[in-house]
Amino acid sequence: MRKFVIALVFAAFGLAAVAQQALGERVEVASPTVNADGTVTFQFYAPQAQSVKVVSSDIFPSADHCAEMVKAADGVWSFTTGVLKPELYMYNFVVDGAKVTDPSNVYMIRDIASVFSIFIVAGTQADLYRVNDVPHGTVAKMWYDSPSLGMKRRITVYTPAGYETSGKRYPVLYLLHGKGGDEEAWTSLGRASQILDNLIAQGKAQPMIVVMTNGNASQEAAPGESRHGLLTPTIDLPKTMDGAFELAFPDVVKFVDSGFRTIATKEGRAIAGLSMGGFHSFHISKQFPDMFHYVGLFSAAIFREEGKAEIYSDIENKLVAQFSHHPGLYYIAIGKDDFLYTDNVRLRAMLSNHHLPYEYVETDGGHIWRNWRIYLSQFACKIFR
Repeated sequence: MRKFVIALVFAAFGLAAVAQQALGERVEVASPTVNADGTVTFQFYAPQAQSVKVVSSDIFPSADHCAEMVKAADGVWSFTTGVLKPELYMYNFVVDGAKVTDPSNVYMIRDIASVFSIFIVAGTQADLYRVNDVPHGTVAKMWYDSPSLGMKRRITVYTPAGYETSGKRYPVLYLLHGKGGDEEAWTSLGRASQILDNLIAQGKAQPMIVVMTNGNASQEAAPGESRHGLLTPTIDLPKTMDGAFELAFPDVVKFVDSGFRTIATKEGRAIAGLSMGGFHSFHISKQFPDMFHYVGLFSAAIFREEGKAEIYSDIENKLVAQFSHHPGLYYIAIGKDDFLYTDNVRLRAMLSNHHLPYEYVETDGGHIWRNWRIYLSQFACKIFR
């Protein structure tokens, strides 16, 4: 027995020595490094790899969205970009054909079923996406009852700094995600809480509550956050654009008005969303014209399900009826390369033909989070004034 214990001890020392040797042999790298001149350097230690690329549609707008990294004698691959504009960037590495996150970067975001490493180049618009030395709001995940959908569902709620002690009532922005997203998308990919913290602190936006819903009417909550367990996220979910979510939306408003100190009037509510969330915002706001005073359509999929459910029918007449209730702001924004651009041209023509007032913003780029963060930053400054 004594010999067996001694053997185990020596084996343990041997394993430790091997582990320490491997640690000593590994070359530690810093990645990414945002350089003083605005360039960014990526590094990846893979001495046996034959090919390593940086992949990012944010950094490389060309068709392949990638750049080859160069291998040094110590097994470290590296690549330095040109000067990048201030922005939040997502990227991955492709190592011999396999896509991976950056092992030297602990900061990651999930977008539907993909995970990306992220970094921020500071300055101008991107400073809104950072955690700055300003008063911070609170972000909570909450469950509400939706009798219309027959289930308990989860929402994300942002309350502004000072909400807990002020005793005041606040207006509410209902902020909706795109297809494949969920109630976590706007706080992770959209940086909504950082944007609101910074804009409110600068006096550019009014203190407001922001409610981020799950627009997938078949889901209780984001993947992995419900009783259904660790399901693989997918974009192909049922009951996303069949009218069920829109018709059930008063359940959310009722819960928020009963549980928070809200300004429970039309003038105290706004609704906005991106892509599918813009589609939902469009149809919810015209279905309930006395519920929302401000409407924001970010790269909205306006006519995608036209005629498939009653709520999607007779759009033109319903719009005219909605504007007879005099919305305070009807904001439409889209990138000039967005695949939904023609939908928005059609909507604007419909509004113009009836002399219905709207504000239009067109940016560079396509159907991307970079644009949606900008639209939220603009829209938040225009509402509840």
